[in-house]
Amino acid sequence: MRKRNKTGAKAAMCGRKREQRIVCLMSDEELRIVDRYLAHYKITNKSRWFRETILGFIHKNMEDDYPTLFGEHDMRR
Repeated sequence: MRKRNKTGAKAAMCGRKREQRIVCLMSDEELRIVDRYLAHYKITNKSRWFRETILGFIHKNMEDDYPTLFGEHDMRR
């Protein structure tokens, strides 16, 4: 029988160990909202969901804010 790797699949794929911690404080109501969402969509790994959601949002905003040679108005003409 093969030994299982206890690190996450994505962490093992990129070869980097997650060692940095971010702490986020929430109110009781905010936590209930998040927990209800996770239960509704049957998401069991909360930290992975937070990481993917936050990084996805940042990545999308960075793509939208990427500098272009022409302004949006000029490109729509």
